[in-house]
Formats: sequence, C-alpha cells, structure tokens
Amino acid sequence: MKIALVSSSLNPKSRSRLMALSVQEKFEALEGVEVDLIDLQELELPLCDGGAAYGDANVVELNERMEAADAYVLATPIYNFDSNAALKNLIELAGRKMENRVVGFICAAGGAMSYMSIMALANSLMLDFRTIVLPRFVYASPEDWDGDALKAPVAERLDQFADAFASLAGKLAD
Repeated sequence: MKIALVSSSLNPKSRSRLMALSVQEKFEALEGVEVDLIDLQELELPLCDGGAAYGDANVVELNERMEAADAYVLATPIYNFDSNAALKNLIELAGRKMENRVVGFICAAGGAMSYMSIMALANSLMLDFRTIVLPRFVYASPEDWDGDALKAPVAERLDQFADAFASLAGKLAD
C-alpha cells in the first residue's frame, strides 16, 4: 500500500511538518507500507486558476504522485480556524485523485479552540470526492510541545492515528 503524506505548511519551522515526519517514520516501520512525502516547502505549486495551472510541470508531477497513492494523510497548520491555503490549493489542483480513497488529518495550531475546524474540509472531501475520512485525527496546540518534540499524550495519539490509518487504508486498498 502506498500512502501520500502531504505536508502543506510553508513555514520552515512548521510543527505540522514535524508531525508528518513522525508519522512517516511510523508508517515506514510497517510491513507493506510505502510513503511518498509530498512536502509543499519543496514542491512549489502555482495558484489554481482553473486552467493553465494544470499544465504546470509541478502540478503534473503532483497529480502523478497523488494518482499512484492508495491513501492520503494531510498534515496542515490551522490558520483562522481552517486548514492553510496551500492545502486547499493542492486539493483544487489534484483533489480528484483522492476520489473513493481514505484520507486522514494531522493538524497543528496556535490554540486549542479550533480543534473542530478541520471538519469543514473533511466534509467537503467526503461530499466532493467521496473520500473515506478516518474518524480519528491528531490536533496539537503549543501546549502539546516540548521544543520540537510532542509531549506524551499527543505523541501517543499520533501513533494511534498511524496504526488506525494504516489498518483502514490497507483493508480498503485490497
């Protein structure tokens, strides 16, 4: 099974990226799981314009990588009670590749009050692309960190997320 792990933060000190890298390690330790890290700090995408952007070489590469995946983990910062614009842009450029596949969310935010904010995007993916959203996501706020390391309760939830995601995605990929 191949998992596309999208790190959508453009911030060089991104905590959602750190969470994605941690989940990547967990996935790579599992037998039969291959991970493709799509890091938007490294893959520069044009803004979706509904036309010419789809011909951009990086967008063509993105669509090929998304098409090759069986399931998707979307790691995003939460800005203004929503996922960041870079993730929404990726979905506009390649979201159709997620159709009828499993999607999971890993979120890092500046506060504890927006933990439900990812649900609007989850609902959109379920309705637009018939994705199957893992009903377990990980949300971390500044209090959940000790430097660049997640504290135990959230780190454990990240491990639980990885196990649950790999299990569900593996069953549906068969």
